Amino acid sequence: MVSVFCSGDGSISFNACFTQMYFVHAATAVETGLLLAMAIDRYVAICKPLHYKGILTAKVMLGVSVTIALRAVLFISPLSWLLSHLPFCGSNEVPHSYCEHMAVAKLACADAMPSSLYSLIGSSIIVGSDVAFIAASYILILRAVFHLSSKNAQRKALSTCGSHVGVMALYYLPGMASIYVAFLGRDTVPFYTQVLLADLYLIIPPTLNPIIYGLRTKHIRERIWSWLMYCLFDHSI
Repeated sequence: MVSVFCSGDGSISFNACFTQMYFVHAATAVETGLLLAMAIDRYVAICKPLHYKGILTAKVMLGVSVTIALRAVLFISPLSWLLSHLPFCGSNEVPHSYCEHMAVAKLACADAMPSSLYSLIGSSIIVGSDVAFIAASYILILRAVFHLSSKNAQRKALSTCGSHVGVMALYYLPGMASIYVAFLGRDTVPFYTQVLLADLYLIIPPTLNPIIYGLRTKHIRERIWSWLMYCLFDHSI
């Protein structure tokens, strides 16, 4: 992106395009695994606080991290292999802001349906299973929270979980909408909308994550409030 802005050259080599596609989609697969890991962490912290350090040991967390990364590699590698072995003999212009899988698949001269189906089914299974486990963990968390006698403890637990739910909504909703629209609604949904959806789930979550999590911290809220008051009132005097 920096190269495009500095030089104005929007070209990318064949190998670099597929490398970019691989790492972009692998990173999104890792992110959904991290959201599941966060949900499990919140479940243990709220429902089994006295056993937290005994359950989520360094060894367990290392195993979870390796499993998340391995799952992403095992899912994305066949997808990249299927697409890279298709012949590309027509247009070499990717109608997208980056080398997104469905956009690159449309440039193939052969039938890209196996690759597209694999992407759709694989994404649905990964996201569907993660969302199911996350929902189950939050149902158990809510049951535990509403059995707490302290209203302050309830408020803190719900605040922690609320920020997590907000991050998940920002990631899953545009992400899955992008996948299904690109596959099922490509003839009915305007192409610029498809591009926008694909960009949103990459840009919005990392942009808003610091705000969502940061505003939960009292000191950060106070500093932001004092800065806003200074900008609005002190400068106007």
